[in-house]
Parts: sequence; structure tokens; C-alpha cells
Amino acid sequence: MQPERYTGEVVFIYAFDLAYDMKRQPVQELLGQPVAQFSVDASKRSPRQLSFYRPQMIRLPPQERIGPLGPVRVQRTIKLLPIGAITITVHVPFAVKELTELVVFHELQFSNGALHDEVKRLAEQVRNELRSYYIRPVEPLSEEEAYTVFCLHSPAATDPAFRAEDWLACHRREIAALLTQEHDVQRLSGQEVEESTGRYLSYYQGDLTVADWDAALLLDDPRNFEETLYLMELANVQLAELEAYDRLLDDALERSYRDLSRQPAQRSASAVMQELRELRLDLARLSDELSNISKFFGDWHLSRIYATLSARFHLADWHHTVDEKLRTLDGLYQLLKADQNNRWMLFLEITVVLLFILDLALIFVGKK
Repeated sequence: MQPERYTGEVVFIYAFDLAYDMKRQPVQELLGQPVAQFSVDASKRSPRQLSFYRPQMIRLPPQERIGPLGPVRVQRTIKLLPIGAITITVHVPFAVKELTELVVFHELQFSNGALHDEVKRLAEQVRNELRSYYIRPVEPLSEEEAYTVFCLHSPAATDPAFRAEDWLACHRREIAALLTQEHDVQRLSGQEVEESTGRYLSYYQGDLTVADWDAALLLDDPRNFEETLYLMELANVQLAELEAYDRLLDDALERSYRDLSRQPAQRSASAVMQELRELRLDLARLSDELSNISKFFGDWHLSRIYATLSARFHLADWHHTVDEKLRTLDGLYQLLKADQNNRWMLFLEITVVLLFILDLALIFVGKK
């Protein structure tokens, strides 16, 4: 069945890496709003045990904006993560007749400017206000990792005969165009349509999640949106942090190679070793914390969604790349350590020889 009108909201998810780490003390207030603990309620079923990482969060007052389809009431939420990152989610409601009308939401422009610029200014405000809580804030603010989710209200609540998978089969090309930001539906090849919509999941007859690299489509009861959106936030944060770690490792390795290849060296081998040792420990700890924020138990459907997002974002490949660079860093550290040990051994051997010569000289002088 074709809905007469699509209603729902477009959720823009932005992840920012603001600092190396965050102090383990609760934030009481942010941007004039009280800070609360985020919680997720499972809705697909009621497991005996359900465990999620629960970050601190605030909800900002709604704002009136004029978007491409007219006036809208925008909701904004900020979540604070202990790894020095934040997520900003912006909820923009819509009501359209065709899915293709939503393509303009990808690069959303309000009458007073672009949403991207507004969110970046908001992230700057958060960083400035939380500067005392952050350890080694990032200067300047790094580029965000963005993800767009089109949340459609499922007709299943009023139409028991509605089947989400049948609807997907009938509108696969329109959904692919929406996810890939294509205004002309007919331009997409069959292969691209299959690739963009190939990873989809459904729990009940009336719900559907289609995940692509840059955007996703969520068809469900509005009460069930939050838990899936939260998983998308976590996966997006992991991608942003892994990219930040990768840049950090690239800079550290390049600096170390440059320092060690120059003659005379600008920094001593001991200084380079000290930096490498601290970097190895820091990244190992941060890698564990990054993994911990995505640990959840009790709901296998959400686990499937997270696994799909992880595959779309190539998180395993990013982890592998970071691990390889960490091993390179470790090899460089061990090489410098061995070189330092060799120099110490040479120094000790020369000292022993000199003492032996001195002892012989004293014996010879004593005999005379």
C-alpha cells in the first residue's frame, strides 16, 4: 500500500572530536540547560537484561526555522561522551507526498543560513563552556562526521495489512535516490540501487531500517526511533574518533621519522622515545574507551543494526588501519630502545676497558 502522505522527521547527526579526553566529573549545566542522564528503552521486545552506555545530555529549547518546505520547529540535543567527543542531533519534521521531495534535506538550508554552519557554531560554544572539563582540547575545531537519517512514520499503526518489505520492493529506486542525494530517480543504475538499499533490517512486518554510507532510512513507530538513532550516533562517533586517531598517528610518525633522519637531529632520541611511549599508552587506553561506549546487551535486533552500520562505515577497516600504525609506532619505539641499549652497552664496555687500563697503570706505577 502506498501512503497518501509521508510524515516524520529528518535527523541530522553530527559527531565532533573536541579534546583528547574529558575529566571524570559530572557536568551540572551546559548552555543554560540542566544536564541529565540519557536512557534508552527497548521496544521491540523486553529482554531480561539490557545494558547501554548512558552519556550526559541536554535538550535545547526548540527553535522556529523556515526550511525548503516551509516553517518548521527544530529540536536539538547534545550528548557528552567521556572520550572528549560530543554528538549534536537536530530533528526537523516534514510532511511530503513523494520521497524525492526529501532530497533537499541533505544539505539543509534555512532562510537564515546553512544548518551545518549553525551546528558548528554550537559545537564551538560547547567546547568553550566545557574547556575546564577537557584534557588537551583540539585547536582548531576539527571537521565533524555527519550522518542523515530519514525517519518515516509507519502506516502499520492504522493499516494492519501494511508490509514494510513489500513497500521497499515497490519504492527501492526512490529510496536509493533519497539515500544517495540524487534528484533524478531514473539516472541511478540497477547496481547502485541494489548497493544502496541492499543492507536493510526488519523486526516486525511494519518496520524497516535501510542503512547506507552517508544516510539511512528508518520506517517505524515514532516511539521506537530513539533507540535506533542512538546506535547510529555511537557508530558515527566511533568513525569520527577513529579518523582523529588516524590523523594523530600520521602526524606522530611523520614527526618522528623527520626528527630521526635529520643530521643533526632537532630532538634527541630520548625525547622521541618519550613521545612515542606516551602516545602508545594514550591511544591504547582511548581505544578501549571507544570500544566500551558501543557495548550493549539484551537486544539482538539492535545488535544487528549496529553490525550493519559498522559494516557500512568500515569500522573494522579503520580499527585495522589504526592498529597497524600502532604496531609501526611500537616497532619504531622498540628500535629506538634497542639502539639506546646498544649505546649504553658500548659505554659500559668502554668504561670497563678504561678501568682495566687504569688498574694496570696503577700496578705498573706501584712496582716502580
